[in-house]
Amino acid sequence: MTTRFPLKVAVLDDYQDVSRSMADWSPLDGRADITVFNDHVAEGDAIIARLRPFDVVCVMRERTPLPREILAGLPNLKLVVSTGSGNASIDEDAAAELGIQVRHTRYWSTPTIEFTWALILSMARNVPREHQSLRNGGWQVTVGDELAAKTLGLLGLGRVGSAVGKIGQAFGMKVVAWSQNLTPEAAAEQGVAYVTKDELFEQSDYVSVHVRLSDRTHHLVGATELARMKPTGRLVNTSRGPIVDTEALVKALESGVIAGAAVDVYDDEPLANSHPLRQLPNVLATPHIGYVSKELYRTFYGDTVRNIVSWLDETHGDAAVEQNTPKV
Repeated sequence: MTTRFPLKVAVLDDYQDVSRSMADWSPLDGRADITVFNDHVAEGDAIIARLRPFDVVCVMRERTPLPREILAGLPNLKLVVSTGSGNASIDEDAAAELGIQVRHTRYWSTPTIEFTWALILSMARNVPREHQSLRNGGWQVTVGDELAAKTLGLLGLGRVGSAVGKIGQAFGMKVVAWSQNLTPEAAAEQGVAYVTKDELFEQSDYVSVHVRLSDRTHHLVGATELARMKPTGRLVNTSRGPIVDTEALVKALESGVIAGAAVDVYDDEPLANSHPLRQLPNVLATPHIGYVSKELYRTFYGDTVRNIVSWLDETHGDAAVEQNTPKV
């Protein structure tokens, strides 16, 4: 397939319109025309219609999935650059069959770890409600909870979960953990008490979700697990929406089975305006910003540019530059 120059490059789902300012795109001057999309398109035919002209598509995490049926509808596509070290929403087997390269950027979990604690602390001390009271001309309206001596339950003790646990220990919390692969020995290495799944939900004042989404973890937290929690218990999910059964969570929150939840991830994103998680008074809902930090975004978009440039150099050499050099 003949490559046209300059390349047509699409940057998807740049909600905050920051991709241009977060990286130096000048290495692509003369080699690529960049189109940035700040809105989100979800329907398959609409995605194909939007992306059909492009040679390169840059995706932000899993915001726009690229399954086989989408990739097959993009005859000009030659390269997908995804932020993050992996992206389960891209069918890489289909991409390889279609001759489309997929490249990734660096990633680290610091923003998500820190943000998990922003949510826990905000719930414990009722920060959103107190903030709104002050804005409305009021004063103190709630009595908060201390974290010391409370129990933090970690559903998953990997890179993120173990770091969240260490911070919990620094607050004087008892930290317990369970996951399908966790062993008592591995938990002990992190200074965390291993418990059964039932015990985790029964004992914890805060349950924080830190497992990967897979067939095994889909709806890992459902009505049964929520019913085991204390009436004062709170759930935190900064991992992936479908790990928690949203319908069961909404019912538990509405009925007072649990005291509250902090949710940053959803089954479908962006979250529908009519969704009850936007309305329930005992929910602290945020728009999937756990990983959204200036430092990580600079790495995401900087690596995106470098991936495109290196791909161009490897596959086309100077051709991209030569075809745009005026003849004298």
